[in-house]
This record gives sequence, C-alpha cells and structure tokens, in this order.
Amino acid sequence: MVNEVPSEPSQSIPSSNEATAGSPPASGTVASGNEWVSLSQRQLIWRRFRRSRIALLGGIVLAVFYFSALFAEFLSPYSIDTRFTNQIYAPPNLPRFIDVDGNFHLRPFIYKMIQKIDRQTLEISFTPDTSQRYPIKFFVRGDPYKMWGLFPSDLHFFGTGDPEVPIFLMGSDRQGRDMTTRVLYGSRVSLTVGLIGVAIGIILGSVLGVVSGYFGGLVDDAVQRFAELLLVIPQIPLWMALAAILPVDWSAIQVYFGVTIILSLLTWGGLARQIRGKTLALREEGYVLAARAAGGNDRWIIMRHLLPANASHIIVIATLAIPYMILAETALSFLGLGIRAPMTSWGVLLEEAQNVKVLIFYPWLVLPAVLVIFAVLGFNFVGDGLRDAVDPYSR
Repeated sequence: MVNEVPSEPSQSIPSSNEATAGSPPASGTVASGNEWVSLSQRQLIWRRFRRSRIALLGGIVLAVFYFSALFAEFLSPYSIDTRFTNQIYAPPNLPRFIDVDGNFHLRPFIYKMIQKIDRQTLEISFTPDTSQRYPIKFFVRGDPYKMWGLFPSDLHFFGTGDPEVPIFLMGSDRQGRDMTTRVLYGSRVSLTVGLIGVAIGIILGSVLGVVSGYFGGLVDDAVQRFAELLLVIPQIPLWMALAAILPVDWSAIQVYFGVTIILSLLTWGGLARQIRGKTLALREEGYVLAARAAGGNDRWIIMRHLLPANASHIIVIATLAIPYMILAETALSFLGLGIRAPMTSWGVLLEEAQNVKVLIFYPWLVLPAVLVIFAVLGFNFVGDGLRDAVDPYSR
C-alpha cells in the first residue's frame, strides 16, 4: 500500500494588475470603490479648495456681488436718476410680515413713510402711515432702462407698483434717490475696477518678473530697480498726484479708465519681485534645460514653460490684489480724486458721508462701506483658500 503524500497548496503568482492593486496609490489618485482614479491637477485643486468652508463662503459672497452688478438695472427698483422730492434722507423701509395689530401676513409689505419737517430746527423726520399696507410685488413695471445699454426694458425685480409709495431698503440720499439702486449701479465700477486693474498689473508683473529672473544681468537690475522705485514711493500721495493730473473736462468713462490704468501701473512691482524669485529657481529645472538643449528659443521657454509654471502663484496673487484695487478706488473717490459724478461707485457714495452730521442723523449712508468690507473679506477668503489649494500634493 502506497502512502499518499498530501500535496502542498499551490501558490499562484499574482499578476501585474493584482500586484499593483494593493500597492500604495500614486500621488494625485483617489479611491473610487475598489479602484484608484487619477485626477488632474485642476481637479485636485478644486477638491482641496472646497474643503475650506470659509473660502467657499467668500466665493458665494463674491458670486452674489458680481451677479448683482451684472443685472443691476433689473434688480434695482428704480432708475439711478429717479428722485423722490418728498423722501429726502428717508430711513430704510424694510419689509414687514406683522402689521400694527399683530396680524401675520404671508406676503411682505411696507407702510408709506410720511415726511415731517420741524419748522424751527429744519430737522427731517419720517413716520409710517399704518392706515394702509402696500404689498411688495415681484417683476413689476417701472422706470425704463437699457440692460447693459443695449436692450430696452422697464421690468424690475421688485417694487410696490405705486410710484407714490417708494420702497427704500437702504434709505435715500440728500436728493431723494434710492440708495439700493445707487449701490447696485456703483458696484459695477467698484468691482470691475479691481478686475481690470489687476489684469493689467498681473500681465506687467508676470512678464517683467519672468524676463527679469530668466535673463538676469542688466535686464534684471533695470526691472528690479524700477520696481523698487515704485514700492518705496508713498502710495496715497502718489495716487492723489497722478489722479489730479487727469483733465477736468474728461468724461466719467475716461476718468474711470484713467484711474484704472494708474492703479494698475503702480501695483505690478511686488508681483514682479515674487515671480522673479521663483523664476531664478525654475530656470535651472530639468525641463527648462531640456527645452534649451532641444533648440527652444528664449521666447518659447518663457511662454510655454516658465509662465505656466508660475500660473498657480499668479492666480493667488491676483485674487489677493483685487481687494487692494477696490480699496484704492474707494479711497480716491472718497477724496474726490477718483470716479466723479454723475458716475457712481461705492467711493462716490461714501463721499456724501464725510460730514459728521450725516454720520449721526443718517447712518444708512455709510452702508456702502459695509459692502466694501464684505467684498474685501470675500476676496481674502478666496485667496487664502486658493493659496492652500494650489499645492494639491502637499499633506
């Protein structure tokens, strides 16, 4: 009788796919079920950015601001030139849901504000007329306008439908103009001056910074010394001097673009110095040396390698520079050296709040300053989130 020797269990050699299935994933991959999915750098940046709730909140605030600026004519209850002579310095008239008798109403309404003037002190006061409710309506017909200066319409997002009963969510100014309307129209100038100015400054700072770091020598010295000259000059006096050079007979549009170009020409120095430092390190990288060895000229290396390599840093700097431009325009307009009437910006609106009497008796005229604060904080939050997300491979 032959004793059978039990065979040892066979050990199969794992295939290449099975061998790599349990291996640590390469950087830039995420788990999706039982598989690892490779993500692009853009997707990784977005994944890291959306983890920051405060950055997303800042992005939502900015999206609301720019949406409101884009459709200012439709969202405004009145035209920017509409005046209510019997509603001068009217306080904010906010929507109500509960009337004077304590009854709740599903549809918001307002009461008509009655203006009273003290004959002795000439002080203006307002009291609500509670005898009749005026419901707030949506998509009402009102003052005619041209959307973006192209499409005529008279449809407004909200209003009372009664020209004798205006709704002032943010009060009115010294001429009886709706502050909500003026703020919406002014946001176009204040928010776009940052975008246009930063776009010009980013182009100058990026190109000059890369050229300075790549070529070095005399080119580097000339660019950096000029950038340092701009950085050491006090900004506010320089803005005032350059803005005062603008001709008095210029139109509002010409002044707008003049201020934008002036601000952009003064803010590229810091970015140029930062890009120059990064380019000094990048020009010795292997892919740059390989491109040079393959016969690539300087223009090709700068446009196809060095500028894209600095793109993430440029985006972050641009996001953080926009609020700086907004504050600069607001400061110039507040001092009367920037955007001028009849053009409207947040700085022009704040110019009316310089008087101490206005701050005490009509504090709602300072509300544009609150919007400036929210816009600046929104850009700073988004910039911080982008700064943390541009390096998606960091732990």
